[in-house]
Amino acid sequence: MQKVRQDAAHSIGRNIRKHRLACGMTQEAVVTRMQLMGIDLSRSAYSQMECGTYSIRVSELAALTIIFKTDFNALFEGAAQALADRCADGH
Repeated sequence: MQKVRQDAAHSIGRNIRKHRLACGMTQEAVVTRMQLMGIDLSRSAYSQMECGTYSIRVSELAALTIIFKTDFNALFEGAAQALADRCADGH
């Protein structure tokens, strides 16, 4: 199974949290929905996902796009700009 590793410059977790809150959902509710979709994930692991310390599986990202009624681009929002900014700063 493929995983997406988050980095310090851009945490997908921030976007996941933003979408969860916009949907008015708790972490528990999201985890429950994911489990019903066959994704084996604990609330603790989900919390790590939002904190940027968890390598997210592609299947988990796909489930989140369904739950939040969004697309992959929304979850990666800001990643390209963060990279461009780092490159401009010479890092």
